[in-house]
Amino acid sequence: MRSLEILPGVRITSDRCLVLDEGPTVVLGDLHLGYERALENEGVYLPRINTGSIREALNDILCRYEPSRVVLLGDIKHDFKRSGWEEKNEVKKIFSLLGEAAEVVPIKGNHDNYLQNIVADLGFMAVDYVNIMGFRLEHGHVDSGVRPVIIGHEHPSVRIPGSVGGSLKIQCFVHAKEDGVIVLPPFSPFASGNDLVLDEKCVMAPALKGSDFQNADIYGVTDMGIIRLGTLSTISDISL
Repeated sequence: MRSLEILPGVRITSDRCLVLDEGPTVVLGDLHLGYERALENEGVYLPRINTGSIREALNDILCRYEPSRVVLLGDIKHDFKRSGWEEKNEVKKIFSLLGEAAEVVPIKGNHDNYLQNIVADLGFMAVDYVNIMGFRLEHGHVDSGVRPVIIGHEHPSVRIPGSVGGSLKIQCFVHAKEDGVIVLPPFSPFASGNDLVLDEKCVMAPALKGSDFQNADIYGVTDMGIIRLGTLSTISDISL
């Protein structure tokens, strides 16, 4: 299935976005624009496909869900430092694309130190959070304590054991329903994912770490659609 309603008016999708009925509103996490350039500064060279892939995926999302509002849930740019011309241009292209179709709400993540300097002349204002349909939407590197909350930052993934050894890594949505915490997978195709295990030391986002994440519902994002994977505590019972 391409989308699944996990709460009234809240759908998760295999397009790596969450859709809220109000608007409707599309919520995206962790674009990490400028990723390739940042790696080049460290001597690692990759094809320049991150922004192009994101543009294509965003076009599909805008057509499919016809949102009136798009919330970018932080870590919109990758590099912590001031951006060069190329990185600024990538960010502006994405904001211009989205801004032609919907209201854009950029939320600041821990990578977005200089985001406001880039988008100010386009008329956008980066904020720490936004409240929609009773949910607090924030990046997730800092926990406001407000619940229910929708966050990114974690880059959640799980590993499904293979029947003859090895494993398959699957990025996922995490829903700690009893604690009111929903975590989105990263939107960037380069984001490898943070493997979730039962040890809380492996969890990055404070809101998720403070929840009963072992019993949270895990929904895998695959080319076949959204797949229910059970909970983190039972995922080792699944095999491929």
